[in-house]
Amino acid sequence: MLHSLAIRDFIIVEHADLEFEAGFTAFTGETGAGKSLLIDALEFVLGGRAEADWVREGAPRAEVAAEFQCTGAAWEWLADQDFPSAADGDRARPGTVLVRRTLDASGRSRAFLDGAAATLGQLRTFGAFVLDVHGQHEHQSLLRPVAQQRMLDDHGGLTQSVAEVAASFARWRDARRAVEQAESGMRTAQEQRERLAQIVADLEHLAPEAGEWERIETEQKRLAHGAALIEGARSAHDAIADADDSLQSRLARIAGQLSALLGYDARLQAACDAVEAATIQLDEAQRELAHYLSRAELDEGQLAYVEGRVAALHAAARRWRCAPAQLHEELAQAQAQLRSLDQAEDLGALRDAARRAEEDYRTHAGALSAARARAADAMSGEVTRAMQDLAMAGGRFEVQLQAAEPSAYGTERVEFLVAAHAAGTARPLAKVASGGELSRIGLAISVVAAAANPVPTLIFDEVDAGIGGQTAAVVGRLLRQLGGLRQVFCVTHLPQVAASAEHHFTVRKSQHPDGRPLSQTERLDDTARIEEVARMLGGAEITALTRRHAREMIGSR
Repeated sequence: MLHSLAIRDFIIVEHADLEFEAGFTAFTGETGAGKSLLIDALEFVLGGRAEADWVREGAPRAEVAAEFQCTGAAWEWLADQDFPSAADGDRARPGTVLVRRTLDASGRSRAFLDGAAATLGQLRTFGAFVLDVHGQHEHQSLLRPVAQQRMLDDHGGLTQSVAEVAASFARWRDARRAVEQAESGMRTAQEQRERLAQIVADLEHLAPEAGEWERIETEQKRLAHGAALIEGARSAHDAIADADDSLQSRLARIAGQLSALLGYDARLQAACDAVEAATIQLDEAQRELAHYLSRAELDEGQLAYVEGRVAALHAAARRWRCAPAQLHEELAQAQAQLRSLDQAEDLGALRDAARRAEEDYRTHAGALSAARARAADAMSGEVTRAMQDLAMAGGRFEVQLQAAEPSAYGTERVEFLVAAHAAGTARPLAKVASGGELSRIGLAISVVAAAANPVPTLIFDEVDAGIGGQTAAVVGRLLRQLGGLRQVFCVTHLPQVAASAEHHFTVRKSQHPDGRPLSQTERLDDTARIEEVARMLGGAEITALTRRHAREMIGSR
């Protein structure tokens, strides 16, 4: 339930600190005083829309905070989301949670759940656990088939069954699409299979190996330059060892000269050592070149083979539109795709799967239809009984289930029918209900549906519009009755409804010293409550008679 609501600089509310209790609470006030601003503030703090001009003129930001007593489901959700309330060791049982949201003049808002930053989506999810608002314009939604079906399912507690039917319908739809795609794609699959078979046959014959292209390119370059390699290696070998003035002989002379001078100056030792090292490196180079030349020969046959292999790999790469180095991978992919096509489920298997999916859907939809039939009977009786008290004596409400094509919602269509009097034939609500009747029927449905609603706090925003007299008194009694099950708030302009409330707040419009409008909310004590109900009864001039009438109305509840 809602324990408290704190508002700062929100639209025309400068500040309001309100404490609430269980039961039925009425909000009253003159037209334009801002009664619905309290609901706007609650919807705002629970993730509703926000506009920059909602910040009261002259203020830097607006802020709304609401404290709720959580239900078990809300507490579990908080724990799943890792909010601090759920981790508080001092709260062994569901306790209170503070929701706060700010809005600055630029239109940017921030939200918090017990001090931890929260997204607007998280606020809306949390709000669905703790608060349900029934607006005065929601009666028009009763004329829409989708809204009627949702009301029936909500009232019957069929949400889980509806979700199961929707899921089974999605599986059946996907299975049917798989059959259709298989049927229409058979030719395409065959063409793909033939192309893959060509690739596999061609490349298996060519047998490209992983890394082969790099190796064959290197080999081709070596063989193509074989003569130049041999000539260059022989020339280098001769220059080192076999020429008349070879590098080895010249280096030997230099070593001898330095060795002779070393006896005169020891500082030449480093140069002698370097020449000796160079002599060793030169001898090694001479041996390597001699070894290379002993094995080197021109292999025209191998060159022809390598060049043919390069050409074959190039040609295959052009045919199958890939790089020569990727031919081995292309073969592996084509083989895998061909195996996948060969191993794919055949059309018969897909049809069997679609048949099983349809049977599963029919089972779930049949169970939902039976449950809807029971819920329709129960809701029809409850709303009909509520109508008798709302100046529609003899009227009858029926929830009719009509067969429909299978869908995610089941195999029936829901339609609300109403008969205005006992002898009348029940007809679709949209065709027989006047504006006033629609309001009364809508209120009856709202009260009946709300009684089955697990949300602990219900708000009715002028849902009593269009009614009056004894009917208004019945509305007040129904809302007070509902207040025994849930915390109920009602914004009302009817004195009969206000007199039925257990708690009463009034909203007044005044002016700030700077001339700007202000909306102020005040909790009424017994005396002030009589004055407010008397005002609602008699208008601007309150007489002793209207006060007595107001006192009697309140005292009779």
